[in-house]
Amino acid sequence: MKPGINNYSEIGKLNKVLLHRLGGEVEGLVPDNFERLLFDDIPYIKVAQKEHDIFADVLRENGVEVIYYVDETVKALADKEVRRQFVKEFVGESNIYSEAVREALEEYLMEMTVREMVEKCIAGVKKNEIAVKTNSLAEYIASGYPYYMDPMPNLYFTRDPGACVGGGLNIHHMSTTARRREPLLLKYMFNHNKDFAPEGSSQWYDYYDEESVEGGDVLVLSKEIVAIGLSQRTTVAGIERFAKNILGNSEFKKILVFDIPKSRAFMHLDTVFTMVDFDKFTIHPEIEGPLQLFEITLDKDGEAHFASMTDSLENILKAELGLPAVDLIRCGGNDLQAAQREQWNDGSNTLCIAPGTVVTYERNYVTNDILDHKGIKVLSIPSSELSRGRGGPRCMSCPVNRDDL
Repeated sequence: MKPGINNYSEIGKLNKVLLHRLGGEVEGLVPDNFERLLFDDIPYIKVAQKEHDIFADVLRENGVEVIYYVDETVKALADKEVRRQFVKEFVGESNIYSEAVREALEEYLMEMTVREMVEKCIAGVKKNEIAVKTNSLAEYIASGYPYYMDPMPNLYFTRDPGACVGGGLNIHHMSTTARRREPLLLKYMFNHNKDFAPEGSSQWYDYYDEESVEGGDVLVLSKEIVAIGLSQRTTVAGIERFAKNILGNSEFKKILVFDIPKSRAFMHLDTVFTMVDFDKFTIHPEIEGPLQLFEITLDKDGEAHFASMTDSLENILKAELGLPAVDLIRCGGNDLQAAQREQWNDGSNTLCIAPGTVVTYERNYVTNDILDHKGIKVLSIPSSELSRGRGGPRCMSCPVNRDDL
């Protein structure tokens, strides 16, 4: 095992993974703020935490070191001045119009222990927690809303705020206001927590880059090829910036851009396509037909070159990965209703922890049975509450270190 960040595939033995155990932020969800916070249901926190603990235990039982967002951010903020800068930046990104409220929030957070402060930033700060007078039209209009600082219930999908690719890290610009602050925690981990990112770790994308990229769209297909989805959440300009940074400063040779439908059902590339073995992939049947892909490479002078291709996913993967054949395993098999039902519960969103070994939601029993018959070892976890957030095991995990293939 190489130390630090090392992620050159989707299937190499997983050694270290970054998770977030759901907390008080989920209890901030109510139907009135579903649209604002990107949810359409409310997980029952006690059961969701138990399910998440089972997920973490399955990983540990298979030799994976599990680290958590809160713990790693606490390490990063050990120095008081670093902590003060984080609080100022975090509050500044929280869409607060009143200077008096911003100052009160900064003071309130700095009075806490480091762990309490990190947990409070994630859980949100309600208006009844601090006493402050405001005289702002914006604050008056929002007076019925209970939070000064919104909770971040989406953080348990740790795949999206960042992506470890090769020996470096993307710190993403998220496409929605609700998730904008999540990568800020990762930024401080990267800059101030050497257990997480040792000296010499590269950075391919920055929190303050203007265009959105999200980690569910980033798949490391091989030591030379990264796939990325042009999706509802990842922009073409963001992809181009990422491609130039990583191709110009690493051993990766090519970026494959998958143009996928811009809809919630196809939110990220990994909701419709994941790798489970050297030649096996789970897919949503609706992307099995002809696909539009774009290829980005750099010449020896560092100039980007673009090409397009339209072919079946099977032919593209065979050609790009140098395989004689590939097996595309349909979510739900040939049953269209099962495919739609299990896709809604992330049947294609598998987390591969070693070649041919995956973690899945047990509720996707049709797809799990098909994977089993294909020779894939399936480690299924309960998900009655975790799945309410519309994300699967891959969405809930940010691999930091894998064995090279």
